[in-house]
Amino acid sequence: MQINYKTSTLYLEDMPLDVGYASEKVSLKNHKDETFTIGGQNGFTQLLISAPFVDEALISQLTEIDTLLALNALGGITKALIVANNKHELPILEEWLSGYDYDEAYGDYYGVRLSNKELAKTLVIVSKDGAVFYHEILSDLNAPFSLEKVLPKIAVAINCYTGKGCHG
Repeated sequence: MQINYKTSTLYLEDMPLDVGYASEKVSLKNHKDETFTIGGQNGFTQLLISAPFVDEALISQLTEIDTLLALNALGGITKALIVANNKHELPILEEWLSGYDYDEAYGDYYGVRLSNKELAKTLVIVSKDGAVFYHEILSDLNAPFSLEKVLPKIAVAINCYTGKGCHG
């Protein structure tokens, strides 16, 4: 997949993990160098956002996601922001886990590592049973996520879990 950023063209190094496939638990490190786990089956819907850089536009969109989730009474979601390495300054956001992919497991397993070794700008919803329920991989790193598509997918992911699997 071709990814554009300003005048550069980047490529995904691998195929992204597709909808319906089991997600993998991976470990990240936060700004205090503490390890935490995301992905896999944990009984919660997970919203995983990776980005090649953290800027005001991204932080604004994360805040907008929080507002939309609250307005629509969609709680109980694990939310995480993932960057490639500790060269990035991790934002401290209420109700968000922020971490870097210190062992490259997220980028490799989820197939979102770019040719410049950064992570693509992606949004992944993992259902309570650990399956990838929805993903959005932006072909323009400056573009925002399509929140009008994401919010209904989160609502369905939260409500569809039967204990037998859920692939949307």
